Amino acid sequence: MESEIIVALLREALFLVLLSATAIILPSLMVGLVVSVFQAATQINEQTLSFLPRLLTTMLSILLLGPLLASRLTDFTIKLIGSIPLILG
Repeated sequence: MESEIIVALLREALFLVLLSATAIILPSLMVGLVVSVFQAATQINEQTLSFLPRLLTTMLSILLLGPLLASRLTDFTIKLIGSIPLILG
């Protein structure tokens, strides 16, 4: 019984990590792709042109999705602490 609880908690933890990383990285990857296509079409090879939009997109996604991700992490932590007696007992 305890092993089922541990597996369920690990599954939820991995899903939470995957969700958090995807929510932050995916918009940055899309902006990087658009900027790369623009650079290839115009033959502009400026490093700041590719770095700055990705940085701003990452900061914006953290700003917008940060509270949602923090609340999900807080809920998971409360659930994890609440399940300690089930695991030990």
